[in-house]
Amino acid sequence: MQEFGIRIEGLRKRYGEGDTAVDALKDVNMTVAPGEVVGLIGPSGSGKSTLLKCLGAVIEPTAGRMTLGDELIFDNAWKTRDLRALRRDRIGFVFQAPYLIPFLDVTDNVALLPMLAGKPNALARQRAAELLAALDVSHRAAARPSQLSGGEQQRVAIARALANQPPVILADEPTAPLDSERALGVMRILNDMARQYRTAIIVVTHDEKIIPTFKRIYHIRDGCTFEEAGEGRTL
Repeated sequence: MQEFGIRIEGLRKRYGEGDTAVDALKDVNMTVAPGEVVGLIGPSGSGKSTLLKCLGAVIEPTAGRMTLGDELIFDNAWKTRDLRALRRDRIGFVFQAPYLIPFLDVTDNVALLPMLAGKPNALARQRAAELLAALDVSHRAAARPSQLSGGEQQRVAIARALANQPPVILADEPTAPLDSERALGVMRILNDMARQYRTAIIVVTHDEKIIPTFKRIYHIRDGCTFEEAGEGRTL
């Protein structure tokens, strides 16, 4: 039986009713295996942001099914009562801006989510230290975000996304503000982390620099998805 990190089947999202209704998503079907990084591209207004919000349990789809890891989270209705806990424990988010908490040091920025999930402080900080070492920013563990370079901030944001060992990471334009070298560096890190932690990652992007790095790409147009093989260029 094939293992999935993310599985989306027939997902739909309609805003409004009657003559004013707008179908933002009409028929979205996607699969991402554990350890795989998949690209999601499409023009503005095609439904990328809506899809990410549905998958991130920020908005409720109209119909369809979504599975994260071994958990069916949506089947024409939410299958979990605590969406906040779902987002905290099952989904990691990486954004275009790092959104680190400015008054916390790097270690506490990464350890905060496990602490909120109930993990003892010492274990949460140990997890943070392991991730910071894996991402080669352990030497900045006691620094504040304002003391970091842009690339270092994004690495810390990736560590934070992995802190609760989620089966899924949703990355929304994570390389947009970076130059070519740093953008490819972020993609190298995401691929390494996906393989190491068996995380399924979707990267929404317009960044032409990183599109050749994907082995699989989903295009979304008019609320529907179309899959194609990518180049999978070695990083």
